[in-house]
Amino acid sequence: MSKQVLVLNAGYEPLSLVSVRRAVVLLLREKAELLEATQQMLCAANRSIPVPLVIRLVHYVRLPHRRVPPTRAAIMLRDAYTCQYCGDKPGQLALTVDHVIPRSRRGEHSWTNLATACKRCNQRKGNLTPEEVGMQLLRRPFEPSYVALVLLSNPVAAARWEQLMGVNTEHFLGATV
Repeated sequence: MSKQVLVLNAGYEPLSLVSVRRAVVLLLREKAELLEATQQMLCAANRSIPVPLVIRLVHYVRLPHRRVPPTRAAIMLRDAYTCQYCGDKPGQLALTVDHVIPRSRRGEHSWTNLATACKRCNQRKGNLTPEEVGMQLLRRPFEPSYVALVLLSNPVAAARWEQLMGVNTEHFLGATV
């Protein structure tokens, strides 16, 4: 059984991922409608419903612009666990988060100044800027939307949403390569 269910707003934009239990409660209270489900059934004394994969809220929910802090996990998710200097994918444990402009040079701890780097590239760059070392970023750091991080955090949900909407998840990343 899938552990997370994709919740779409009434306008079909992704809102969040919730547990199956929370999704079932929304369905039973008629606050959401079922868009996609598994073949498995959840059975109660007087009712059976399929295990939801994607639900859509019946009424539009206005949410304030959500900003996600630039945590290690979020930076790595945005950068697809790839070194932004050499393109290597050594695995999460062998990656670091690099300040493109070092903090010692007043570089900020922000989405636009943080990039995933393998240990080798981070050591090579050291306390210098990429230009000073002759390194180049594969992609300029950017602040992803909340929706992009929700979809990136669950590839299965992202694939289902792409099928429903006919839109590529990369559209929400909004970065120039």
